[in-house]
Amino acid sequence: MINTPAVLQNTVQQKKMTIAIIGNPNTGKSTLFNQLSGGHAHIGNFPGVTVEKKVGSVTWEGRQIDLVDLPGTYSLAPRSIDEMLAVDVLLGRQKSVPRPDAIICIADASNLERNLYLFSQILDLSIPVVLVLNMCDLARSRGVIIDAQALSQKLNIPVICTEAHHGKGLKELKAAILKIEAGAAHPPLALFPNAFYSERNLLREKLQTPQEQAAPDFLVDRLLLDVGGYVESYFEHHAKNGLMDHLHEARSRLKAAGFAVPAMEARLRYGWSRELLQDVVQHPPDHRVTASDKIDRWLTHRIFGFLFFFLLMFFVFQSVFTWAGPAMDLIEAGQGLVDAAVESVIPPGPLRSLLVDGVSAGVGGVLIFLPQIVILYFFIAVLEDSGYMARAAFIMDRLMRSLGLSGKSFIPLMSSFACAVPGIMATRVIENRHERLTTILVAPLMSCSARWPVYTLFIAAFIPNIAYLSIANSPVVTLQGMVLFAMSSIGALIAIPVAWFLKRVCFKGDVAPFVMELPGYKWPSPRNVIFRVYNRAKSFVVKAGTLIFMTSILIWAAGYFPGDHSEQFQVQNRIETVDVSLETLEGQIAAAEEDTAAALKELQTQKDVLTQEQSELNEKQNLLSSQLVENSFLGKAGHWIAPVVKPLGWDWKIGVGVIASFPAREVIISTLGTIYSLGGDISEDDEGLIGSVRAATWPDGSKVFNIPVAISIMVFFALCAQCAATLMVIRRETNSWFWPVVSFTYMTTLAYVGAFISYQVGMLFI
Repeated sequence: MINTPAVLQNTVQQKKMTIAIIGNPNTGKSTLFNQLSGGHAHIGNFPGVTVEKKVGSVTWEGRQIDLVDLPGTYSLAPRSIDEMLAVDVLLGRQKSVPRPDAIICIADASNLERNLYLFSQILDLSIPVVLVLNMCDLARSRGVIIDAQALSQKLNIPVICTEAHHGKGLKELKAAILKIEAGAAHPPLALFPNAFYSERNLLREKLQTPQEQAAPDFLVDRLLLDVGGYVESYFEHHAKNGLMDHLHEARSRLKAAGFAVPAMEARLRYGWSRELLQDVVQHPPDHRVTASDKIDRWLTHRIFGFLFFFLLMFFVFQSVFTWAGPAMDLIEAGQGLVDAAVESVIPPGPLRSLLVDGVSAGVGGVLIFLPQIVILYFFIAVLEDSGYMARAAFIMDRLMRSLGLSGKSFIPLMSSFACAVPGIMATRVIENRHERLTTILVAPLMSCSARWPVYTLFIAAFIPNIAYLSIANSPVVTLQGMVLFAMSSIGALIAIPVAWFLKRVCFKGDVAPFVMELPGYKWPSPRNVIFRVYNRAKSFVVKAGTLIFMTSILIWAAGYFPGDHSEQFQVQNRIETVDVSLETLEGQIAAAEEDTAAALKELQTQKDVLTQEQSELNEKQNLLSSQLVENSFLGKAGHWIAPVVKPLGWDWKIGVGVIASFPAREVIISTLGTIYSLGGDISEDDEGLIGSVRAATWPDGSKVFNIPVAISIMVFFALCAQCAATLMVIRRETNSWFWPVVSFTYMTTLAYVGAFISYQVGMLFI
């Protein structure tokens, strides 16, 4: 039975409070944060780093409170800049977040001894702490009995029992927070021997300079304790003062005194935890085989675990493709209705073109990704909240480690086969900064669905449909299918050496140890799942969506200016007039079917005249559009890069298509349709487009396109970074323009080299 302690009785101050929430991974920290914030969370990045910042602004009993959700961590011994950030927030050294007035430390009630390691470090910060024993229902099911009131008395702090996924214990937790006095402090534990504190004092004097404030005791402790940790680089500007020599000597003296660093800290903190819990926690006499243990015998099995995992992933990604399709079609239909509404009230002209081809296309280019993002994050949230995500990472860790990554990179990379945008957003489950950046940089190489229209067009136009295996006269293995498979796989194959290079050259260092607790299985909290999906979707639309929209407007402007569109608008106006007249005639013909043959013939003659005029006007419209594109900034850019792309077998028209497809790869289809005077409203399997591509010639009359050129274009699109949405999401997730530039540069270089080799080698066989 778990007893709930009485909370301390203090006067509630009306000053705004900042509360930091911290805990080990898989302790229900995010669930508790969502419950406390009520979904009113602002998501962003801390300045200059990739760590996500979640701040929930709430009001409890008239008191304004900012809840800051820090990344899950097992220790406050920072090994990277991202982990150092959590320490800076707690010490009040992070400019974007005030120093916390209190800390909520969340611990897994079923595994309390190990969780108290982090808690003991938090006590050394001298900040008021509320210890939350979460997942108490899981502890009870395992036969663990905790006397929370006795633990509270021993620690002299509030200890609250919660079941965050059920919303239990929140009232008591809020009351404990509200009764913390402003400016209150909790004395540090002082677990270490006197020799350690003597060395700390000497080290503080070494760090003290007239130009900077004295370093907090906690940072000096970490500098002494964390051999090779990030705090050493944090104070590297003191290297000229002989800091490293002093550190080495101090650690040697402690070792000689029987207190070797860093083993001393683990021994003392775990010893403190065991002694603290001795009369507080009762465990069952024998280890109970829990339901989670029984499930894990199958789901983490070397064979059946892999089989279940791949079946689950197959279901997830098929669902992303299948379920997102109708929603994406609905968004496209909605965009079409908006375009039609604009065209019905605004005559042909620059304003209509801006609203339809710029604004509407830009908004549609953002919203079209939402169904995939929502569905993928729904599955990720369910898998995380149920406890299976940790197992998935564990199962895939051995395979991914060969690439210099961990098992946590697998799902983001697999997600990118549907679309790199949600795949890159899914890298937030990766704590290690270098592994996350590596995953982000290789994720766009996975062949997403936007590349398929390019493959479809050029395979249908130039790859012979030769069958190599047939069953019952039905082709099973064909050359076209093999080429499509090769194009879909080439990015993933290239990603292997790219990831290896990034980890061995750009992000040197061993793969971070894969440390992950396997939490007990539980039913996902619908509220938590909804919050996570909503926050991710909102984050994409508000942050990345703005940049994608701006890019779409810029590409529209480049394709529109500086040509004179007056004749085009006159033709468009006449086309619309003819369309209305034809609709009217259709109605009159239907009504005149019972009248005299002469009247019906007259109407039919008028219709034939208008139909002929409509056809001629459409041809003229397409020709004008083609000429305007060629004379636009976009067309001039295509002519400018013509010498660069000629070694790939391309002419300037393909160059224009590549530039125009920057907002989205599939835009090359409509661009080629416009350039070849077929209109922009055209699909990749249109016979007219396929025929025009086959018939295209150079000025000397030779064919532009052949099999090597087609393969060159497909290889380029398989490897290039021709997707503004992906680059903008990289900008959003890394909080820097540097990494999108790196991604665009290296992928474009890879694509160019791959296309060059494909064309030049292919021409040797023609």
